[in-house]
Amino acid sequence: MDKKNGLNGDYIVIKAIEDGVNVIGLTRGTDTRFHHSEKLDQGEVMIAQFTEHTSAVKIRGNAKILTSYGEIESEAKK
Repeated sequence: MDKKNGLNGDYIVIKAIEDGVNVIGLTRGTDTRFHHSEKLDQGEVMIAQFTEHTSAVKIRGNAKILTSYGEIESEAKK
């Protein structure tokens, strides 16, 4: 990835702990918009990369998220 522009192409790993986990990619720029979404079922794994187009990822549902900064678990809506 283009390191001179601060884009290092970091990856995150998302593992669904329950059915119906939503993973939503958000764009870069002055207007942040949804540009991609996936629905994961229990046990499914998705590997996502931050790029010149993707600046953030929103995760809904119970999932384990692994990053270069550590591990976190999202919670299901109650």
